[in-house]
Amino acid sequence: MKPDWDKLMKEHKDSDKILVGDVDCTAAGEALCSTHGVKGYPTIKFGDPNALEDYQGGRDLASLKKFAGDLKPQCSPFNLDLCEGEAKEKIDALMALDADALETQVKEEEKKVSEAETTFKSEVEQLQKKYESLQKAKEAAVAAVKDAGLGIMKAVQAFNKSKGKDKADKEEL
Repeated sequence: MKPDWDKLMKEHKDSDKILVGDVDCTAAGEALCSTHGVKGYPTIKFGDPNALEDYQGGRDLASLKKFAGDLKPQCSPFNLDLCEGEAKEKIDALMALDADALETQVKEEEKKVSEAETTFKSEVEQLQKKYESLQKAKEAAVAAVKDAGLGIMKAVQAFNKSKGKDKADKEEL
């Protein structure tokens, strides 16, 4: 994906409407990645720099180019003229809040996201333990069958087939 991403960055390097860039989350960009919830690499984000969204589309050059070409400014406090209905009302209501009230609401919503992440991780951990338990049980069952002589049975079966014994036994019946 990196070569395609580099091509896309090069195509949009002089654009005043689209910024295509990359951040090394393992080095100087670690704090930025943490702020925007980047946990896996590569991760593609788009939208308002203060509220980036996850890109879920294709990772090939054609898909990336199409997505970038379809990007348009979105409703936000910076583009109120693009807002209508409920979105405009929501932004107006939030802009009317004092800084402390808005910060409280942001923290409450971030807490919900954090709780969802915690629940997800806990449940995945439980699934992983169950998977490991099932894997061990399967391996023990397979080992027991092999110890009971499955390999020898298959060898005898193959030997009998090679000698035509199966056909002779059937003809006798």
